[in-house]
Amino acid sequence: MTKTRVAMAVTAATPLRLLTLLAALAAVLLPAPAAQAASARSVQAAVQEVTGFGSNPGALRMYRYVPDGLPAGRPVVVALHGCTQTAPGYGTQSGWTELADRWGFSVVLPGQTTANNISSCFNWFQTGDITRGQGEAESIRQMVDRQLADTGADRARVYVTGLSAGGGMTSVMMAGYPDRFAAGGVVAGLPYGCAQAAGSPYLCMYVGASQTAGQWGDRVRAAAPAGYAGPWPRLTVFQGTADYTVKPVNMTDLVAQWTNVQGADRTPDAEDTVGGYPHQVYTDASGATVAETYSITGMGHGQPVDPGTGAAQCGTAAAYVLDVDLCAAYRMGRAWGLG
Repeated sequence: MTKTRVAMAVTAATPLRLLTLLAALAAVLLPAPAAQAASARSVQAAVQEVTGFGSNPGALRMYRYVPDGLPAGRPVVVALHGCTQTAPGYGTQSGWTELADRWGFSVVLPGQTTANNISSCFNWFQTGDITRGQGEAESIRQMVDRQLADTGADRARVYVTGLSAGGGMTSVMMAGYPDRFAAGGVVAGLPYGCAQAAGSPYLCMYVGASQTAGQWGDRVRAAAPAGYAGPWPRLTVFQGTADYTVKPVNMTDLVAQWTNVQGADRTPDAEDTVGGYPHQVYTDASGATVAETYSITGMGHGQPVDPGTGAAQCGTAAAYVLDVDLCAAYRMGRAWGLG
């Protein structure tokens, strides 16, 4: 099924407004073509495309990275790229393929197409793509099932993460498929149902939505399977304080949404700094961590990485993959017990 959509646009937009918005988004989000092509070539031998993974109602492409000799029973990380990025490029630039080799897990890399979205954004704002069993969300679920079948991976240790629009789709997968994911990591992304709550994706991105914690939580509970009572995925959020594409208020709303779902309050139970950046941890009544945030001071819109060979380093700087001396993939992987 081919879907013709305009990147992050509301259907009511006039042609003039639409062109203006597209021009603005392209200026902010579009990486240099040469750099994008080079990044895709650099991982071509390692990342493989998989076809025939299901009915694929969202018309996505599936890529994956499986380290040589990976035994059965290992975890799976689903990593969702941002607008204008490629799945293979994001997989290596973010550090996930590097960590897969280091720690021993496989990576599923869903890929968006320009036929679905002109800027290759996952459609985190379209009701037909964010509902369990439908559209792009269901395609990603089918990719996970294919990966589990092919690699004999541990079904209880499947994780999902993504940048920007991929972060928005991470929230979708956590909400719609909480029975499939143990944890999720949202990087410069948005809470589930934000576009619907705000009335448009742009208001959600630039202003946020006026919702109580209970209303945010209700959106997740309504998205989950009927009667589902948990367990719910653990949340990790990374957000730049100077991000003008997805405003930091969205991290606040993500915390409100998922602490409410988890039955915790919004007061941090622990605060420290990691790599010089504020880090907050939220726990439930049993003391288990249900959410944590990293506020990357001065960072704009992108994925934090820390290139190098040190134990806590990973990733490669590129467009919207930003060297800030902290690798988000490493921090998520450690929190999830991957390494």
